[in-house]
Amino acid sequence: MSLDATDRRILTVLQRQGRISNAELAERVNLSASACHRRVQRLESDGYIRDYVALLDARKMGRPTTVFVEITLSGQADEVLDAFEREVARIPDVLECHLMAGTADYLLKVLAEDTEDFARIHRQYLARLPGVAQMQSSFALRTVCKTTAIPV
Repeated sequence: MSLDATDRRILTVLQRQGRISNAELAERVNLSASACHRRVQRLESDGYIRDYVALLDARKMGRPTTVFVEITLSGQADEVLDAFEREVARIPDVLECHLMAGTADYLLKVLAEDTEDFARIHRQYLARLPGVAQMQSSFALRTVCKTTAIPV
């Protein structure tokens, strides 16, 4: 299924206001409530809308420190990659893990309370990951822009 302009407007609004009522969404995209509901259901069933979530404020949750960790593995064999990915997925403080092209094999986004908490995360989890040859951590000083919205 391809997206038309109305589908794109629906997705744009829902990415920014996931709790909007169907009636208000329909009004914003110039559809009847029933037609809007059918489109949203189709977008959900076709997998364009994967989930609805609450985005929490990391500062209010006591996790204001963002650390990006570049990891280089000792090898590129499937079993090394699989073992690393399996273990990193179990670390509760890792928000994102990306397989990279470039100097590092993986890039992790980690949330911590402060540098001391990150030291705990490093000792307890990161230093024990299988196949790691090198690790470099960079602390974010300030978030300049941040969104979860994908351009539609």
